[in-house]
Amino acid sequence: MKTRILKGICRVTVGALLASASVGTARAQFPYVPSLPFSNSSTAETVVTAAVIAITIYSIARYEATEHQRQVAEMRARQSYAHMSAQRRANMKAKKVRYIAVDTERGQKTSPKAKKTVMIYDTQTQKVASNVAYDVEKAPSVGTTAKIDNYSAEYVGSGL
Repeated sequence: MKTRILKGICRVTVGALLASASVGTARAQFPYVPSLPFSNSSTAETVVTAAVIAITIYSIARYEATEHQRQVAEMRARQSYAHMSAQRRANMKAKKVRYIAVDTERGQKTSPKAKKTVMIYDTQTQKVASNVAYDVEKAPSVGTTAKIDNYSAEYVGSGL
């Protein structure tokens, strides 16, 4: 009972913090947040922006990836990045998105609740950014930018 109340208070607090954040700051950190058609209601815009940010991606678990998961992720990421159009790469650069999130294979540590297991690939160093695999409950759409742990990464799925 107490944990349910604590979770509720945390959600309300996070919601209030996100709602009170300025839209300019939110857009600087999350460039994929769309502009809204009404300009006179900044409170409504802030609330919608916070809602969009809050539902981007839910990471269930984070754990050290196996060597096989790392190899699969790196292979898929390299193929995907090599096949990206120049326009898409330019859009990523304009949005200051350095990382891509790529699906990898499920491992022994994968949560049963996970729909996908993803890893982060650094497009500048051409290597997997860290040896961490993330189990996600719901992956974003391919081509969208998502916040995963400390990374802002464009989701590419399994690659092309």
